[in-house]
Amino acid sequence: MPLIKKRLENVNIQIQQAMQHHHRTAGSVKLLAVSKTRTSDEIQQALSAGQRCFGESYIQEALTKIAELQGLGIEWHFIGRIQGNKTRSIAENFDWVHSIDNSKQLRRLNDQRPVDLPPLNICLQVKIDNEESKAGFAPIEVEAIVGDMANYPRLALQGFMTLPAPAEELNAQRQPFRALRLLRDQLATPEKPLKTLSMGMSDDLEAAIAEGTTIVRIGTAIFGPRNYPT
Repeated sequence: MPLIKKRLENVNIQIQQAMQHHHRTAGSVKLLAVSKTRTSDEIQQALSAGQRCFGESYIQEALTKIAELQGLGIEWHFIGRIQGNKTRSIAENFDWVHSIDNSKQLRRLNDQRPVDLPPLNICLQVKIDNEESKAGFAPIEVEAIVGDMANYPRLALQGFMTLPAPAEELNAQRQPFRALRLLRDQLATPEKPLKTLSMGMSDDLEAAIAEGTTIVRIGTAIFGPRNYPT
């Protein structure tokens, strides 16, 4: 069995076991394969094993792969830091954006989303643990942003994303994820259900699933050690 297919199967087993342990509904957690720095061939191997959702962080690299793999039914997610001069490329080529951390990005992505494409699915990045080095909206800012979404008709707010500080112990890992879930529960309405919580990676996968994540972002466990561009 090809190595990527085997790793992908192992990750899906891990997800299913955690879902069962924490009494999650079947199908309520989606795996996003983080394919930044990976080749189109590696993505095709994961695709042939049933994976459809892929996450990219570097726009020029991503655009090359999107062009090479067009027509294969891939759902492309942008998960990296958003540079102001790259918003048009993101708006024109991606299905989801997880990493929106300021209102200027909302305006630019909305204005640059082509009218012949569906509204761009987005998550607001929330700085849930107040790490100075992390980007994101402060929790106190989020309610106003959610209320302002009517001004962005080309965007579809699906929920929130977070990148918490690393923690070793399960209960410590769960705390920031729980805080984001509670924030979502506080702000969700029938009109804006905010169903998506993009949280959890390889090292805190179980904690995220225990606290209600709907998208987990996994890279190395699927593709192996990553080679970052110089």
